[in-house]
Amino acid sequence: MSTALPYRIAVLCYLFDAQGRVLLLHRAKPPNADLYSPIGGKLEQHLGESPTGCAIREIKEEADIDVAAEDLRLAGIVSECSYEGQGHWLLFCYEVTRPVKVVRTHLHEGRLEWHALDNVTNLSIPESDRKIIWPAFLSHRGGFFMVHIDCTGPEMKWTVEQSAGAG
Repeated sequence: MSTALPYRIAVLCYLFDAQGRVLLLHRAKPPNADLYSPIGGKLEQHLGESPTGCAIREIKEEADIDVAAEDLRLAGIVSECSYEGQGHWLLFCYEVTRPVKVVRTHLHEGRLEWHALDNVTNLSIPESDRKIIWPAFLSHRGGFFMVHIDCTGPEMKWTVEQSAGAG
């Protein structure tokens, strides 16, 4: 049973370079300080921002890369109940469909770094990313997934609510 906590809506954006490496932010501040995560952030709900608009804005703010809606593919949706006991999250996971280059690597939120796909789970990443989100993203590239994660108990439980493979 979930508790009455604030619900937040955010995006996670997976960007890749020409070598197929993924761009991750080594976070300098909460949430997830000192952990690696994809570019992303909260929707500007008070402005009525769309998830796609949020992804475009966050990619520009954090990586200084201009992308258009046509460059994005909605890869998955993750709902998290009681993440760290602080709130519920609805995460829209996007993939940028073209290789990108990054010029700026240091920003106020941390440092941008390229990583090989098979090394991501060896990095300091949130447990929900390690166990659920990253594997779901990788196994559904070109398809779609929807996962619900329940963080209310001593161990995370998750349910795959939708799964459509690539092609």
